[in-house]
Amino acid sequence: MIKNNKFSILIALIIILLSFSKASSFQEINFINIPYLDKLVHFGLYFLLMMVIILEHQKSLQNTRTLILIGLIPIIFGAFIELGQSGLTVSREADILDVLSNSAGVASALLLWLLIKPYRA
Repeated sequence: MIKNNKFSILIALIIILLSFSKASSFQEINFINIPYLDKLVHFGLYFLLMMVIILEHQKSLQNTRTLILIGLIPIIFGAFIELGQSGLTVSREADILDVLSNSAGVASALLLWLLIKPYRA
């Protein structure tokens, strides 16, 4: 199982590491002033996680229903991380907007795959 999922496990471990790091370890970059940059990062990480999961299992994803069910895995994973941040750390807190950003990243990866899948040889 680990051998078939090594890249998605690696991405998930990176997400866990970043999620439970001290908030002070992420210093503001003065020359980049993008509002809600953290939400874009959440979106990007979960988009990447879902795309890696899809690419690792593309041969077994025969229908859209299976793909959507597999998409629930990173969404639930992200929700548990947010709950863990509020209960297990003192410098981080749970944010529903983070969960929504995570879910949007997963949904975007699913939609992108459904759009490009018919054109893949």
